Amino acid sequence: MADKPAAEVAVDEALVARLLADQHPDLAARPLRLVASGWDNAIVRAGEDLAVRVPRRAAAADLIRHEQRWLPVLAPRLPVDTPVPLRHGEPTAYFPWAWSVTPWLPGTTAAVLAAGERRPLAEPLAAFVTAMHRPAPTDAPHNPVRGVPLRGRHDAVRERLGSGLVPEADRVLTLWEDLSRAPAWTGPPLWLHGDLHPANMLVRDGVLTAVLDFGDLTAGDPATDLATAWLTFDAPGRDSFARALAGAYDEATWRRARGWALSLATALLAHSDDVPLLRAVGEHTLREVLGG
Repeated sequence: MADKPAAEVAVDEALVARLLADQHPDLAARPLRLVASGWDNAIVRAGEDLAVRVPRRAAAADLIRHEQRWLPVLAPRLPVDTPVPLRHGEPTAYFPWAWSVTPWLPGTTAAVLAAGERRPLAEPLAAFVTAMHRPAPTDAPHNPVRGVPLRGRHDAVRERLGSGLVPEADRVLTLWEDLSRAPAWTGPPLWLHGDLHPANMLVRDGVLTAVLDFGDLTAGDPATDLATAWLTFDAPGRDSFARALAGAYDEATWRRARGWALSLATALLAHSDDVPLLRAVGEHTLREVLGG
């Protein structure tokens, strides 16, 4: 059975306490609690209002730097809160990568809500996408697996389908072959969140309040982000999301978005056995993509 990548450095409260004491001693007395350990980063809550975001493997190290460089630039124009780094941490002799101190953003991840309960998020999420998708500068981060031509994900999708971990693999492959032939994006590279699924959204009292985890931030084809129509919503929610974006994207972009959703579903299903919440997102997405 597949699972998330192994940590190359064990991140726990003791490590974070040492990093804070050495580099931000005014924060060192705060109570610390490990609250999340994802594919790339661990999150340690520091007191009531701060969090420490620390890479757990080398592949995430540059992603932290991208957030530190670009999120303060992008956040002021976005309609919801984002975890803009407040303090930067540097590599040390005992920890090899950059890390960040961010605000602690309260709320419940949208991934724990039933798809029907996520329908009210459609219009605010469309507003986030609209604000995000603006032409990016030439020095925007490059991400080899987001924002790129959809056909470039063909080998990865086929490998996952051959793993035995993705249901209805033959049907998925047939649909993938069709969607991946959609015309490529010919517009300017647009800013992309890059990982816009419901586990990276916070909700309070049914309202979208924050979007998290900009580690996959990049520029390119907006279809990558529009895949959230299948990752996050059921058919009625997807219709509301599309209506809120009416006229902004052509039919080919929406076809690529469905293809991106299919690609991301296979990734979640093939690599999230030990992260039930993300596996559930993958299962939901596959159902929605196959259903239309």
